[in-house]
Amino acid sequence: MKVILQKDVANLGDAGDVKDVADGYARNYLIPKKIVIKFNESSKAAIEQQKHLIKVKKEKRKKISDSVSDKLKELSLVFKAKVGEDGKLFGAVTSIDIAKKLSEAGFEIDKRKIELEQPIRKIGEYTVSVKLDEGIISEVKVTVEQE
Repeated sequence: MKVILQKDVANLGDAGDVKDVADGYARNYLIPKKIVIKFNESSKAAIEQQKHLIKVKKEKRKKISDSVSDKLKELSLVFKAKVGEDGKLFGAVTSIDIAKKLSEAGFEIDKRKIELEQPIRKIGEYTVSVKLDEGIISEVKVTVEQE
């Protein structure tokens, strides 16, 4: 069955693409969840309209992400923590903690978009990457100090 994707679907395609999928997959999953619509001659105009809207939305998201990226590069987060021997923390600073501090600073960023290889376990200065949008990655300075 030929369908038009309404949303981006992993391993299938991007919104606006015309794809051939199994009839059962389309009828039982994709169409009820409003992920696709059936392809026919009258839906060709809808495809073009949808592609245009998606392009406009992506450009708008990119502009917003660029401005947020510039603000994040200027931002410095400071964490106070209890420290033991050799500057090791009792506990750790995780992406959840960083997301909370960013929220307090006025940035609503999901913890999964904060790219922290391992939790921070020592005092010092760190640079943490934050993935904002497709291809837009910003950096935030994180300083961990002794309480």
